[in-house]
Amino acid sequence: GGGSRYPYPKYVWSPAGGWWVRPSNWATNTAVAAVGIAVLTYGVWNLSSKYEKRTIQPDRPIPSMLWAKEYTDKKEGH
Repeated sequence: GGGSRYPYPKYVWSPAGGWWVRPSNWATNTAVAAVGIAVLTYGVWNLSSKYEKRTIQPDRPIPSMLWAKEYTDKKEGH
């Protein structure tokens, strides 16, 4: 698609891989990136739930009440 490949300068370096790149280990690279994103998301999620404080309490249940330390501690204390 898109026509034939044309000659390109070999001296140009690109962090994305350059022209028509098809790395043989793309699946491994994708898996490593996905695991890294998941680990980072898990860490930020836990840190956020640990420090979450509400100055105005909700008048009805909200989803973050299931994991925020402020509410899980109250649940255990009663």
